[in-house]
Amino acid sequence: MARLYSNENFPRRVVVALRSLGHDVLTSMESDKANQRIPDEEVLRYATEQSRAVLTLNRRDFIQLHKESSAHAGIIVCTFDSNVTALAQRISSVLAVAGDPAGKLLRVVKPGLKNVRDCPQQTFAS
Repeated sequence: MARLYSNENFPRRVVVALRSLGHDVLTSMESDKANQRIPDEEVLRYATEQSRAVLTLNRRDFIQLHKESSAHAGIIVCTFDSNVTALAQRISSVLAVAGDPAGKLLRVVKPGLKNVRDCPQQTFAS
């Protein structure tokens, strides 16, 4: 299963659901990095140092960081879904298909959403 780092904007309930699916998820709160206004570049650097892919709802900024460099442990950008179980299952499915997330941008898009800009790198919709 995947080693993940949830950005502080990522829903805690999804983290719990991912853990129940067997994923190793570290939160920004657990790593004492919450509520500090840490720049996204540093969030990505920390996750990479910990060999963890970043989980985030902050699509625009993290897609841009991936475009600047793929030297990271993975970035998983998600669209919000109030059905936390469904979102966790989509993330888990995307990870199963993608394999090792290192250097990849993985997009997890809520079914039925329109007008979500695609990035040409490793885009998945489940």
